[in-house]
Amino acid sequence: MTRKKRRLYTLLAGMGVLGVAAALVLYSFEDSLVFFHSPSDLAEKPVPAGRSFRLGGLVEEGSVEKDGVIIRFRVTDLAESVPVTYRGLVPDLFREGQGVVAEGKLDENGLFVASNVLAKHDENYMPPEVAESLRDAGHWQPEGSN
Repeated sequence: MTRKKRRLYTLLAGMGVLGVAAALVLYSFEDSLVFFHSPSDLAEKPVPAGRSFRLGGLVEEGSVEKDGVIIRFRVTDLAESVPVTYRGLVPDLFREGQGVVAEGKLDENGLFVASNVLAKHDENYMPPEVAESLRDAGHWQPEGSN
């Protein structure tokens, strides 16, 4: 084997190993990526059951039901709504009509099973994704704008 062929094979083997390593890294990132969706997004293009994502919008008025540590509510963007169930303690600022982002998965019945629920932290804050989806749907304008 000549010196040039040996270098070529070494280079090709190195590129192959690098390609496999890059593929493994990208595959591992796929499981940890969490995308944001509004209820209208889900109505237009459903997310497969079992895939993690964030659901954001407003807690629908009159939808909160508490049963011990299990809480059921609906998240709406004032055009569509999605039923949510969560087992655990919700933030103190969680209430009807307020902005919320829930992280979890849809089950096969279309129920969003949340693993984490985040509520707005003060009177002037709404999660940027929620504000954008409400603004796109034409149902929300920031305070101070006409």
